[in-house]
Amino acid sequence: MNENNISGKGLTYADAGVDIDAGEEAVRLMREAVRSTFRPEALADIGGFVLVAGTDGVGTKLRVAMLMDRHDTVGIDAVAMCVNDILVQGAEPLFFLDYLAVGRLVPEKVAAIVGGVAEGCRQAGCALIGGETAEMPGFYGPDEYDLAGFAVGVVDRNKIIDGRRIVPGDKLVGLPSSGLHSNGYSLVRKALLDVAGYSMDTFLEGLGCTLGVELLAPTRIYVKAIMPLLERFDIKGLAHITGGGLTGNIPRVLPTGVGVTVGLGTWPAPPVFNLIKEAGKVADQEMLRTFNMGIGLVAVVAGEQAGAVMDDLSARGEKSYLIGEVVEGTSGVNYI
Repeated sequence: MNENNISGKGLTYADAGVDIDAGEEAVRLMREAVRSTFRPEALADIGGFVLVAGTDGVGTKLRVAMLMDRHDTVGIDAVAMCVNDILVQGAEPLFFLDYLAVGRLVPEKVAAIVGGVAEGCRQAGCALIGGETAEMPGFYGPDEYDLAGFAVGVVDRNKIIDGRRIVPGDKLVGLPSSGLHSNGYSLVRKALLDVAGYSMDTFLEGLGCTLGVELLAPTRIYVKAIMPLLERFDIKGLAHITGGGLTGNIPRVLPTGVGVTVGLGTWPAPPVFNLIKEAGKVADQEMLRTFNMGIGLVAVVAGEQAGAVMDDLSARGEKSYLIGEVVEGTSGVNYI
């Protein structure tokens, strides 16, 4: 079925205060201003290599960390959101910087947060070369903070992944997420805390842990899983499944004239997604355009290479699923 035909009524991301459509419109409106700043060096090369940069934050997942008073994992999320974004262009992360703003500087809390950033950098194989910690009383509450990051990577100019060579018949190989990652938490908190009435300490049999532990599970970093594939196979496109879900992120890597079909049920979705869906009576379409639904990264590969790619991942202890294929048509996602 087409994603526009998946019916149902219930909570939406907009009900939780986040308007995806408004975000897309903001990007459209700012595009000209951003492009006006470009210099000839914007595609900066060092010999035959190109530098790729990305920035992101952790979002309202930080509220969960504050509620639990546990701060040693959100730094991994900050790194993951940045390095995964530059990885999809084929870039190997080189270095990372963080920005931490706090209402009140508590050395032990700051050390825990930055310790998480360092762990994320170790997982990504990049260097944490610096950052900024700003104490901002009156702007943030005494126990509040915000965290963002900035990553720079490098890719051979001839090996940049831009999706231009994707054609009908190519296959979609999905790598599993570690759960919610760092997206949709405004809707998560609305459905599970406000509507269902759970607390961070609520133990849920379906999850096998407390809600807080599940919600703080760090975003998976895909660098070490993907980089060997780039050396051995023709990876035509990569999509990091963040805000917007499969519905919003896969089309970003597709050239004009093609779309994809995705087979629902071709991978196991972690139980937290069904928990959210049932608690908030969230429609399937809304779930698919808000959450990763258990797939954190999608690789687009030639049909004849899909099996070998999955075998390579399996040999290195990585799970993967054949979740769909590229078809002729508009650059959207058709769920079957």
